[in-house]
Amino acid sequence: MAKPVDVMSTEIEEPGMRDFIMLMHGDTVDALSPDMWPPYLATLRALRIFDGGSSIGTGDTFRKQGVPGVMSPHLGGYIRVRAKDLASARALLSGNPVFECGGTVEIRELPRD
Repeated sequence: MAKPVDVMSTEIEEPGMRDFIMLMHGDTVDALSPDMWPPYLATLRALRIFDGGSSIGTGDTFRKQGVPGVMSPHLGGYIRVRAKDLASARALLSGNPVFECGGTVEIRELPRD
């Protein structure tokens, strides 16, 4: 596994940080172990940019009228972080267990509407 991200403190405390969500897909190539998460999450917490996350359980889709869209079965969890831009959020992938095991991590900005 790659070593934790080394982010300068000026990036962490810089005004204008934006919110991002990392969506973990269930397509890892290598086996992912639950003990891989604590060190990664500890790194994000130490950087003071971690705003929560969770695995994603089962559910269903709903629509007021008509047939609802198909549920996305490939999403396994999410992490919410703060970063100055998409490139900075992408730099946080180092050490992410899904990413390190060859899986897909989708990063989306959460605009403040």
